[in-house]
Amino acid sequence: MTEKEGTKVPNVTFKTRVRDESVEGPNPYMWADKTTDDIFGGKNIVVFALPGAFTPTCSSTHAPGYEEKYDDLKALGVDEVICLSVNDAFVMKKWADDLGIKKVFMLPDGNGTFTKEMGMLVKKENLGFGDRSWRYSMYVEDGVIKKMFVEHGFADNHREDPFEVSGANTMLAYLKENK
Repeated sequence: MTEKEGTKVPNVTFKTRVRDESVEGPNPYMWADKTTDDIFGGKNIVVFALPGAFTPTCSSTHAPGYEEKYDDLKALGVDEVICLSVNDAFVMKKWADDLGIKKVFMLPDGNGTFTKEMGMLVKKENLGFGDRSWRYSMYVEDGVIKKMFVEHGFADNHREDPFEVSGANTMLAYLKENK
């Protein structure tokens, strides 16, 4: 059990973009503030957080794995699957388009506020990335973190980028055993 399990997710407001159905043309999106309560309130949510859009493991395995298993997760009572990254809304949208992500909700944490409050903000200056999210996943019921899978090495120097426990298959196995 991680120290966050059994606690509420941080209370923050995310700056994101949403489709405005009343607008036609090449840019039918508008800015929208999404609060933690908007996203997690009264819902069962799977979140997977990763270091960055367009990065190798995030693009080849982590995000595509959750997109592939989306329907299986929904069948186990998950209301939404969210990919969170310390990137802006434009980067997250372009990355989703490039990967063909249609089901997973891409949630930008552009300032790293949620990630910092989660205690998962790490320094990646060695790669020229600045502050980023450590790789983890979590299952959240009505805003309360029920289970977290945090990649090893978090307490170390954050220079590695392991991908062993935060993938879709681990989350699926957990939910099958605990639902």
